[in-house]
Amino acid sequence: MANKTEYNDDTTAAQIQDQNALLDSPIRGPTLSTSTSSFEALDPHDPNLSKLATKMFRKTEEYICNELNAPLEDYKLLEEMNKATVAKYSDMHQIAENLNVSTNELSIKFQQLVPLMKQIDEISDTVDKLEAAAYKLDAYSIALENRVKSVLQRKSTMH
Repeated sequence: MANKTEYNDDTTAAQIQDQNALLDSPIRGPTLSTSTSSFEALDPHDPNLSKLATKMFRKTEEYICNELNAPLEDYKLLEEMNKATVAKYSDMHQIAENLNVSTNELSIKFQQLVPLMKQIDEISDTVDKLEAAAYKLDAYSIALENRVKSVLQRKSTMH
């Protein structure tokens, strides 16, 4: 990005040169920034400051790496969760298929038992009718026995 400045017609070359001199580094020459930093890479400087700067850059690098890796870890976790969900749904699908097969088998067996259950119902109805007839026969036989006893008593009292 070049520094573009509009100059009046009255501006002299000396003024332009003075402005450019302010942007020049004493060691590196002209710069594009107006930074007032006195740090130059090849200049001797405080070793403690250098250690702290190096440590700061390492910590900044570590922080940025962790910030960039956090979403990656989230996506890995989501991927694992999705895999577990797929496995669970696969198991549930297999269970549902097995239940469907078992239900169909039970339905077929039930259909096969329907005629037998009808026969059982018919037999039960017949047994109920037979039981009612047995009670009537029992009542009739008791009544007949009582009559026979009464006739026999009359005959024995007549003799």
